[in-house]
Amino acid sequence: MNPTNLQIIATTLFVIAVLHTFSSSFFEGLAHKHPNHSGLWHLLGEVEAVFGFWAMILIVFMAITLGDHKPSVEYLETRNYTEPLFVFAIMVVAASKPVLHFASELVRLVSALLTKIFSINSIITNYFVTLSLVPLLGSFITEPAAMTLAALLLKRKIFSQTSDIKLMYLTIGVLFVNVSIGGALTNFAAPPILMVASTWGWDTAFVFNTFGIKAGIAVLTNALLVTLLMHKYLPKDNPSEDKDVMPLVVMLVHLTFLAGIVIFAHHPVVFMGLLLFFMGYTHAYSKFQNPLLLKEALMVAFFLAGLVVLGGMQQWWLQPILEKMSSTLVYYGATALTAITDNAALTYLASLVEGTSNEFKYAVVAGAITGGGLTVIANAPNPAGMSILREHFPEGSVSALWLFVAALPPTIIAVLAFQVLK
Repeated sequence: MNPTNLQIIATTLFVIAVLHTFSSSFFEGLAHKHPNHSGLWHLLGEVEAVFGFWAMILIVFMAITLGDHKPSVEYLETRNYTEPLFVFAIMVVAASKPVLHFASELVRLVSALLTKIFSINSIITNYFVTLSLVPLLGSFITEPAAMTLAALLLKRKIFSQTSDIKLMYLTIGVLFVNVSIGGALTNFAAPPILMVASTWGWDTAFVFNTFGIKAGIAVLTNALLVTLLMHKYLPKDNPSEDKDVMPLVVMLVHLTFLAGIVIFAHHPVVFMGLLLFFMGYTHAYSKFQNPLLLKEALMVAFFLAGLVVLGGMQQWWLQPILEKMSSTLVYYGATALTAITDNAALTYLASLVEGTSNEFKYAVVAGAITGGGLTVIANAPNPAGMSILREHFPEGSVSALWLFVAALPPTIIAVLAFQVLK
């Protein structure tokens, strides 16, 4: 089927948006060189604003060329924005002070146990646990929540205490990869698995046996290797823990809100309602709270919504590519394509291909979660981690190239896990 002119334009804008994400540091540099228009350049340098910006260009172009705003509005209304809304809601709740306190205590307890068993510095074990246990928790609290918690813990323990660029890039590279594969223990937490689980009849037992064990091995291996490689460069001073008393009932209320949003992840009316109740609760008990992560969460939702709008017109070239690939080629093709497309969108398109074998299904999903850490757009939770950690990088910008380079070794470990382990 030949693409329409509108589809070609949409794909062109999609490519420009992808290239734009790799050029965010360039626009940040322009902001310093041209202070009179620094606001514009800072806006264009915001990775989270990229896809929303180019999605707006597409919608305006549609309205102008079609001579009527109704088709463009109708197109917007046919998109499914559940994922952007969910990521917004889960980020706000997961980043709240009581939830972060609970996660920090859990990491501290496991870290203390490892420190006692292996007689290792607690800073090292804390680093390892944050990069291994928290991403695996993503299989139960969802990947966006795990990314938010891990990024906030790393921000406090590592990124705010160091200026070592190598340490920061290797850490964020492993974090992105581990969160992408760490959600593969269940059938509801990783977006690329969630998109096909119902269509292909995959329950949690099947997902765990098929992907979960391999993913767990890869997550632990990645965390261990980066810890062994960078332990000498970790900050020597462990920042003091939050001394504020956090009542158990407050933590339980927050965790209940978190669980409710996870349970109703497919129902925006319910989880957005829960978020509004949650915001009311935090206002009523403000002495146990920090400012909510509203701006960062909104920017991430904007990014994902833009990806939904632009990605909705890429089926014409993505689906034929997948249909023509063998199972082995599908795995590596999906890993590569994930770097330039959202991995959930990729597996959704694959689910539309009829008559696929079990080998094809395994390959496309395994490839999608394997490549989910290579770029900021590869996996829905990545922009959340980026928005939390990027201020510590030079000029407040994470280089897409160096992120790709840093994420490549843990991605190779994931390849070995999903392709070699039986």
